[in-house]
Amino acid sequence: MPCKNCKLNPVITLTNSNISLCKSCFFKYFERKVLKTVFKYNLIEKKDKIALASSGGKDSMSLLYILNKLGRKRDFNIIAVAIDEGIKGYRDLRDLKRYCKENNIPLKIHSFKDEFGIDLDHAAKKITSLNPCSICGVLRRRLLNKAAINLKANKLATGHNMDDESQSIMMNYVMGNLERSARLGPITGIVKDKRFVPRIKPFYFLAEKETATYAYLKKFPVKFNECPYSNESFRGEIRDMINTIEKNHPGTKHAITNSFLHLLPSLKEMYKNSKIKTCSKCLEPSNGDVCNTCLLLGKISKK
Repeated sequence: MPCKNCKLNPVITLTNSNISLCKSCFFKYFERKVLKTVFKYNLIEKKDKIALASSGGKDSMSLLYILNKLGRKRDFNIIAVAIDEGIKGYRDLRDLKRYCKENNIPLKIHSFKDEFGIDLDHAAKKITSLNPCSICGVLRRRLLNKAAINLKANKLATGHNMDDESQSIMMNYVMGNLERSARLGPITGIVKDKRFVPRIKPFYFLAEKETATYAYLKKFPVKFNECPYSNESFRGEIRDMINTIEKNHPGTKHAITNSFLHLLPSLKEMYKNSKIKTCSKCLEPSNGDVCNTCLLLGKISKK
């Protein structure tokens, strides 16, 4: 089937519409969809200072390219923030460093080892009762938020795509965690707190297949390998389940995400009076008297 617009050979068939697009038309489609999300949900404004979570992977590298280009036109600044979790043979930031240098993008690198005194590989060996992704999620969220605050950024952009969001929605539903679902969406959070930098997701309505294709066709210096711990996680189980349903019923991920957005205002209203406490140990914001980071580091130190 030729490209819908210009009849050239297609490079991708869009999952949600079964429309085929050539390389040039796909680039236009992809970038317009990002802009539509940014403007519809007011994700970025003039003079914003945005910390961009950059792993060097397909999603964050594509987002880095687009926001860097858009920032020059819309008068906002981006700073790439990379987190080295300490995963042997996986996290390699050399290509990201080179790309940022060539494109004059400031890059700040932080590591679990420097911040918490232990890398993910060793933490996973010490706490075998938790899967590595749970450990990584807690520590990574803390470190990204801290880095964004230290940079005086007012937004933290992430490369989360529609696949990621549909997985999060289903994970929270299966676990019965509606309050956590209320924090999701193109811009995260329920109540504003100066100790939290709001997260924005410009790729919210783009499928992982689309972001991977964009990165590949743009020839960004990325490796398309998965984290070695990903198959051990609950998210991995949910991902496989949704992918199976999507294969048999194309558009499932799109349906999950869009139906959730209809419910999101009600969820935010339901939990609008949620109180953010202060951790008694580190004085960082917390849902309980002691934050998840301190609880986790406490378990590690006991081991």
